[in-house]
Amino acid sequence: MTDLAQSESDQERRIRRRQRAGVESNARLTASVAVVLFVLLAAEGVTILQIRRLLTPHVFIGMLLIPPVLLKVGSTTWRFARYYLGAPAYRRKGPPPVVLRLLGPILVTLTLIVFASGIALLLTPTAWHARMLFVHKASFILWIAAMAVHVLGHLLETARLAPRDWMHETRTQVRGAGLRQWSVAASVSLGLILAFLTIPEVGRWLGAGGLLHG
Repeated sequence: MTDLAQSESDQERRIRRRQRAGVESNARLTASVAVVLFVLLAAEGVTILQIRRLLTPHVFIGMLLIPPVLLKVGSTTWRFARYYLGAPAYRRKGPPPVVLRLLGPILVTLTLIVFASGIALLLTPTAWHARMLFVHKASFILWIAAMAVHVLGHLLETARLAPRDWMHETRTQVRGAGLRQWSVAASVSLGLILAFLTIPEVGRWLGAGGLLHG
């Protein structure tokens, strides 16, 4: 009976370790892609300062951002779903602070609007440009405010977790570091492909009379 109880106890500990590893794996992926997004968004912000002259880089970086953004949304949505579906390890980790929890769905919605309106500016007929430009600008202002709160709220956690899959001392502590690294690299690669495919549309958009004011 003692051996059976010991065996069950060992099995429970192994299950708990696997569950904790799953939580840590998700957190590491989220942090790694967050760093990539931070760098790209900073570069995108620079193009806004001279948007007329830097329209092509603005569009290029914007399209490059899409796959990493989707990866980040996917990883955070996974944590959200696992927590509210009652996964023990995610319940033990606990939710983000209430402000960040409430902000999350708003930020995702604004992100979708910003990117969708930007793509629509390139692909819709000229008659739609003024309307789409207004939506793009207005949603971007709201989005950047929400993003600033989001970044500040997760800054310390991201700084702590992001290097762990990339440093020899810590990358082997949680299985799957290579897969997580490849996921981030693949999202950037897909973004580059998408960006290069989109660049010709900028010239056509400008030729059709598209112009950013202000």
